[in-house]
Formats: sequence, C-alpha cells, structure tokens
Amino acid sequence: MPPRRRARYDEDAAPHGRWASSGMPEEAGPYDESEAEDEDERRDPRGDDERGAEPRRRRASLNAVSAGRLGLRYIADLTSKDTEGVTSVEPVEDGWLVDVEVVEDRRIPSTGDMLSIYECQVDDEGNLLSYRRTRTYRRGTGGQGGGL
Repeated sequence: MPPRRRARYDEDAAPHGRWASSGMPEEAGPYDESEAEDEDERRDPRGDDERGAEPRRRRASLNAVSAGRLGLRYIADLTSKDTEGVTSVEPVEDGWLVDVEVVEDRRIPSTGDMLSIYECQVDDEGNLLSYRRTRTYRRGTGGQGGGL
C-alpha cells in the first residue's frame, strides 16, 4: 500500500486544490483564502495603505462540517498517524469540539488494531486551541467498553 500524502497548510498540493490526509484532492473552503488576497483588500487601489476607505471583510464563523474537516487535518498532522474519521462535532462556547478516531497500532488481523479518540477544540476562526487523546481501545469494542 503506498504511503498517504498529508495535507500541508502552506502550499497548494495540486493545481485544482489541496490534498486531504486521505490522499484525495480537496476543494478549497471558505478558510483557504490566500494571504495575498487579504492584503489586496486592505490596500488602497492607489497604492496608499489607508484603511478608512472600505472596512475589511470579516470571515464567517465555522459550521460543523468545516470544523470537522479542520479537526481531522489538525489531528492527522499532529499525530502523524492514519485517521479513520470524525466521530463527533459539537459546538462549544468559543468554537467547536471535534472527536477524531485514529489508528494507533495496526495489527494482523485488522480486528486487533488499536484505535484512539482524540478530542480537539477549534475556535470560530479555524485555529486549533487544544487537543488530547481521550480514549484508546481495540477495534470492534467501540462504545461497548473494553477501552484502556
């Protein structure tokens, strides 16, 4: 099986979009604007750096789908492990709480794999505030107990 390509936040991996941690191209989202575009919005067309002419646009807050995608990418990058998917997304006071299932240790047969749930908190602007591993368990035991 070929190695997976991890998402990079600072470069475009393909001309049509970025690559997700799954190795598939991912469409650009509302938070993938380039910094150059933001700078152009702040500059006056005459070349002056006067900010009084037009107020700067404020980005919309994250929705659950965007928060889940961001949480998945953050956990994949921070742990350098394969992610299985997002298991929950819930709104909290200042953003979102995202739970991501990660393969900690692959075994043969795959029913012996060790999985973990990582919880990360993402603010309304898409910044990672914190993350932690909350649970480790053998594949197949899931919510039925058996966790370490």
